[in-house]
Amino acid sequence: MRSEPRQRVVADAVERPHGWLEAILGDVITLKRGYDLPQRDRIAGTVPVVSSSGIIDHHAESKVSGPGVVTGRTGTLGQVFFIPGDFWPLNTALYVQNFKGNDPRFISYLLKTINFSAYSDKAAVPGLNRNHLHEEAVHIPATLDEQRAIAHLLGTLDDKIEVNRRMNATLDDIARALFTSWFVHFDPVHAKAALTQRASPGGSAWPVARAYLDRLEPALAALFPDRFVDSALGPIPAKWELSTIGQETQAVGGGTPSTKEPAYWHDARHYWATPKDLAKLTSPVLLNTARKISDAGLEKISSGLLPVGTVLLSSRAPIGYLAMTEVPTAINQGFIALICPGRLSHWYVLHWCAEHLEAIKAIAGGSTFAEISKQTFRPLPVLIPPRPLLLAFDTAVRPLYRRTVVNMQESAVLAALRDTLLPKLLSGQIRVRDAAAQTSDLQEKGEQGQGR
Repeated sequence: MRSEPRQRVVADAVERPHGWLEAILGDVITLKRGYDLPQRDRIAGTVPVVSSSGIIDHHAESKVSGPGVVTGRTGTLGQVFFIPGDFWPLNTALYVQNFKGNDPRFISYLLKTINFSAYSDKAAVPGLNRNHLHEEAVHIPATLDEQRAIAHLLGTLDDKIEVNRRMNATLDDIARALFTSWFVHFDPVHAKAALTQRASPGGSAWPVARAYLDRLEPALAALFPDRFVDSALGPIPAKWELSTIGQETQAVGGGTPSTKEPAYWHDARHYWATPKDLAKLTSPVLLNTARKISDAGLEKISSGLLPVGTVLLSSRAPIGYLAMTEVPTAINQGFIALICPGRLSHWYVLHWCAEHLEAIKAIAGGSTFAEISKQTFRPLPVLIPPRPLLLAFDTAVRPLYRRTVVNMQESAVLAALRDTLLPKLLSGQIRVRDAAAQTSDLQEKGEQGQGR
């Protein structure tokens, strides 16, 4: 049975629907610190391990029954995570130990309206004092039905964003698996070699090779050779070439216009990327940047505005973030940008970078922090398959990435709508039925746009 918090009907400068209640957070929920779980003690399983930055691992045992709500206690503050099932909250996090009869998902949205930085009690490392946080004044609907209606509406938007994220992860996995099979493991070449050179119908390799090739279109299978030749990289498919990434792409860097000069940042109209923009991506496609620069700022960057399809590789602090630009973008000095005007498409180069990331990191130097220079990057060897096979790869992955872009664009619109509706719904300034109508209209327009 739901316990009644200390509360009163709200009557202040913000007009809210009848029956909304004012309380302190500690009367609505109880927050508790998470539990230690060192990496060495974790056992492979399906239970999410949740830190201040979200799900970071999985374990065989749960500590808290779901559904649950987690937020950061130290480190990353302000992010709130709704966990549908059982989970293990780490000691860097706070979790809701007692919902006191309130709807868990509604509580997750309620917590997103709180300014956590106001309760940080550690200067060097941001941290929350839960006892202080419990004193936060909040407003909640008096009925569970209203809480659930708000949670359902906002949750529908978040659920669709999550569906898009998972779909994009699957699409990226498919493209990566195809690249690895064709251009790293050489599976079709091994299969054809097994049939034509070394294996007999009675050998164990023959039926496996035959079954593999039967799954390929004959025209596609014909693009692969049936033997290997020696090279500086070891055996490679016959008639494939060795080159360097510097010969096949244009590798450039970027810069940061002076932040003390307002003219470089006011009236900003050009996307300007830093590695932080890539750190936030859930798919390797860059559609937007946190900051933009002006025409005057762009003139201060020697590489200028990079074209759509440029592959961005963060070259320091940290090394290894990857994305393709879907909009013309300028970059800061934290990247090696690869423009792909020649034989290799940006899809091929993106996956080549991802597959050889450890080798790329191994060439990093620097006394203060690890950094990859363009001079050491350009000589890295790259394998060049014949043009028909490169075109076949592009044809296979192009629709996967076009679908990824559509999903990301839709998710950006949904996230903006959610962020607009959340404070209004959680303050009672807008009712669920009105917000639902806005959401329905937007989704209908989006479906019409995708259908064009």
